Amino acid sequence: MPVSIPTDMVAEVKSNVELSSFKVTDVNMNSARQDRNSPLAKFPFDPAKVPFFYGTVVLILGTLGVLASAPGQTIGVSVFTDFLIDAHQLSRSWISFAYLVGTISSALLITRAGRWYDRYGGRWISAAAALMLSLALTGMSLSVEIADSTAAFFPPRYHSYASFAVLTLGFFAIRFFGQGMLTLSSRNMVLEWFEQRRGMALAFIGISVAFGFSLTPPFFEWLIQKGGWQWAWQSIAVLLAAFSLLAFCFGRARPEDHGLHPDGPFAKEGLNVHPETRSGRHFTLSQARRTYSFWVFTFCTVLSGLLLTSLSFHVVSFFTDAGMSRREAVAIFIPAACVSVVVEFSASWLSDFVKLKYLAMVQLMGIVVLSLSLSFLGSQTSVAFVVLGMGLMQGMFGIIASVTWPRFFGRKHLGAISGFSTSLVVAGTAVGPYGFSVAHDQFGSYRAATTLCAFFAIILLVASLRADRPQ
Repeated sequence: MPVSIPTDMVAEVKSNVELSSFKVTDVNMNSARQDRNSPLAKFPFDPAKVPFFYGTVVLILGTLGVLASAPGQTIGVSVFTDFLIDAHQLSRSWISFAYLVGTISSALLITRAGRWYDRYGGRWISAAAALMLSLALTGMSLSVEIADSTAAFFPPRYHSYASFAVLTLGFFAIRFFGQGMLTLSSRNMVLEWFEQRRGMALAFIGISVAFGFSLTPPFFEWLIQKGGWQWAWQSIAVLLAAFSLLAFCFGRARPEDHGLHPDGPFAKEGLNVHPETRSGRHFTLSQARRTYSFWVFTFCTVLSGLLLTSLSFHVVSFFTDAGMSRREAVAIFIPAACVSVVVEFSASWLSDFVKLKYLAMVQLMGIVVLSLSLSFLGSQTSVAFVVLGMGLMQGMFGIIASVTWPRFFGRKHLGAISGFSTSLVVAGTAVGPYGFSVAHDQFGSYRAATTLCAFFAIILLVASLRADRPQ
């Protein structure tokens, strides 16, 4: 198959070796796309035959996919933590460390999952991830029995180590298949079907997920009260298996694979969108990592994920140190979610018309406000700034973590590029709570950690001035 290389790309090639490498990558990518054009890609129906733009179906399915990842997110796992402590007779620090090791281990493989997405498409990866997450939750529901069976081969004093190993493996699985593969494939599948209207599509996902995730803890708690923590995980596993079938039947990879185009009838010639939203050069992961903007936007999302997870883990401790109650600590999440929804909806719409670096600046300002208000927490005014900073940071996170990669680096290697960035974010969410704990143990407060977050946010804020789309 002949391969054509754009003139502007040839101008940037510095040697024949680099040129040959790019050709091979391009051919391999085309081969992967041909694999997805097999007859099975149109089973049980061809999206081109439906009487409406199929991207709307992909948008709904992608949103459901992100919501289905909740059991693998921190907000979903935290509901079961106390039950695991009692069932396995492990301390909270041991459970936390197992969660840390499992999360970091999963982060190491998310880039590979992104490459699987590029090769097989969102349909297959979403279906497989949901099914594997279902099996992982089933395994976690039987973790006590598995640990007991494993410990039977060793002296009794090793029973706690068997429990730790089983839980670490379980946390790895639910984090990798839930927060990693299922979230990545569901979001990217939507990004493939929308280009000019990508911001509005993400606004729909963001608002749905914000409200959906806020209902996750009470729903999981209701299941636990209904039949116990093991039965709850098994029930969620059944729902995930059903979604896996749904993803296989209705999920589709790229619109071009079916003779369609991104945005469908919503695409408009001459639409007054920012030139950044137009298709540009397609970067490989190695090429993207050599750009300045890739690292600025990646570190923005890493710092945001690190701070948010750390606050979620230690929120009661933060407020207790400030002489405030547990009720006041938990109460900040509802108004912060309301601010986040408004910010995300507004910014998603704006992302179709402005440079992304301006939205990244807003996110970084939110990090600065949140970090400094946590550093000097102690009054209702400081709590109000915590809510404001948290809302700004959360609202921008989904946009920066999603829109950036297809807009800046194209869609051919979207899975690998977004997967590598996601792996760093996941690692940050694992390290953050532990780092904040160390700071509190060493200095008696979290101020050293929060001040350091504000310092890095200011550095990134300055760096973002030059974070334009690579050419």
